[in-house]
Formats: sequence, structure tokens, C-alpha cells
Amino acid sequence: MEKIVIATRASDLALWQAYYVKDLLETNYPKMEVVINKIVSNGDKVLDKPLALIGGKGHFTKELEDEMLAGHAHLAVHSLKDVPTFTPDGLELVAITKREDQSDVFLSHKYKTLDDLPKGAVIGTTSLRRRMQVLKRRPDLKVKDLRGNVNTRLRKLANGEYDAIVLAWIGLYRLDLLKDIPYTQKLPLDLMIPPMGQAALGIEILKGDEELKQIAQSLNDEKSYICSMAERAFISKVGAGCSAPVACNATLDPQNNLTLKAMIGFADGTNCMEETMSVPMDQYQHLGESLAQKMIENGALKILEKAEYLAFKDSRPQRL
Repeated sequence: MEKIVIATRASDLALWQAYYVKDLLETNYPKMEVVINKIVSNGDKVLDKPLALIGGKGHFTKELEDEMLAGHAHLAVHSLKDVPTFTPDGLELVAITKREDQSDVFLSHKYKTLDDLPKGAVIGTTSLRRRMQVLKRRPDLKVKDLRGNVNTRLRKLANGEYDAIVLAWIGLYRLDLLKDIPYTQKLPLDLMIPPMGQAALGIEILKGDEELKQIAQSLNDEKSYICSMAERAFISKVGAGCSAPVACNATLDPQNNLTLKAMIGFADGTNCMEETMSVPMDQYQHLGESLAQKMIENGALKILEKAEYLAFKDSRPQRL
């Protein structure tokens, strides 16, 4: 191919990711022209309510997928955590880039750590997953919704609207924003389990073009792909949307044993179910579904159904 058009969201972080992929492609295929097509997604437009209240799935991916299906782009670069487990007809997710540190990070201008927050302190996050795990550890805190791009969220913190907020570490690192915050605490994965696909990029393409697929697969990192596919299989089996109070994280040890850890619970930190399962790496195709089935047998779907109802019951959201 002589030219590839990349569809991306127009936020600072999304553009960083798109240009990162552009650089990789140009390194792998120096004679190929790579062009960026900037799109404003629905998730970037609707900033006055939590994502879980918007309804549906794919808040940050649909417009990019529409651009590809309309013939205006060859591939899309997504934050993998935003990509639903169902792929629309005509498209396929063919590569996952090497993922970096998956941690969430506690940020504050007044307090050094999550445990240093006083009783009743206001902590910002719109993620039901983060809300669940913060309140499980600190049920005395008040969680307040936090929307907007990364810079908007940091500005709200600096203006004193929150005592602390929790964001993904990798986004702040990529945009070199950590230095501007007085107190940061990277939360260990056993305290704050990440979402499916955090810190990796998903490369989605038009289906049926074998040359394009080969080019896109040059971006794939095998170990990141294996871990992410186990996580996505778990999410698919339990039927959780991107905004549901569900956490799951797969890791590989030096002996290539794959371990998947998952948590489902209520957004207020109660009724949490947590399970872990390990298999040799070459059996990764079945790990996510097996762990999900174990949790389903123990009542996970009932917990999840009620959790999604309770999280925003006063706002009457559409079912995710």
C-alpha cells in the first residue's frame, strides 16, 4: 500500500497514540504515506453526565468505525480499554500494541496518599470500577463524578473541586503531566485492579484486505495480545459494558504462566466478588471464559445486574 489513513479521536492523548502508531508504521514501511484523520467521538461530546448514563457501548469508538466503513480511513487506533468485545460487521481487531504500566494513580494537591485522605474527603472519578474499589477500601469517602479530557480533570483538581482524583497512570505519563501534580501515588494492582485492556492500544481495520491486515499486524505484541484476549473473553462472557463496575487484569510471570484476576461488585464498594485463575500461556484462549463461568456459577450476573441498576438509579439510565 502506498498510503494509510488512521482514524483517531481528537483528544491530546488519542493524538499521542495515533502519532505513536504512525511513527511505528513509517519505521516498518518507510515508503508508505501515513495520514491522521481526527474525529470527535460521542464520548468526547457528552461531558455533562457519566458515560454509564449515555446508553449503549462504544462511546469512544463508533465514530472512528463509521469513518472506516464509509471508506475514509483504513485503520483506527483505540485505547483498548474503550473497545467493546463485539466488533461491527466489516471490521476486525487485528493487533494490540505492547502495553505499558497498567496502574491507576492517585492525584492530589493536599494529600500524599489515598489512606491520608480525611473522612468525608471528595475524590473524583466517573469509573464505576474505580468507585467500587476506592469505596471498598475507604467507605468513608465521598466520590464525585469527574468528566472531561485529562487536562480538564487536572484543572478541576487544581481548582479545589476535589480533594483527590484517580486516573490511569499511562495517560499522564505519555503527556508528561505527572510533574505538575504535588502528590501522586501509583496504586498497586492488588489495591486497584485495572479494566480490560488498560495501557494497550487496539488496532482495528477494514476486514478483507490481507495486505492491510499484514501491515497492521506488524504492530502486534504477542504477550500483550494474549493477556488482553483473556481479559476480553472474560468481559464478553459476563456481558459487561465498558462502564460497568468490573475489573479484570491478566499477567504473565517469567515462567509464562498466565494469571487472570477479576472483581465484580456494587459501585459503593459492597457485595464484591473477587476470583483468580492461572493456566499455562498456551491455554490462554479458554482462561477468560473459564474464570467468568466460575464467577457466574457463584452469582456474578445477579451482582452485576443489580450493580448497574443501583449505580445511577436516580437518573434512570438505559441498560448497558
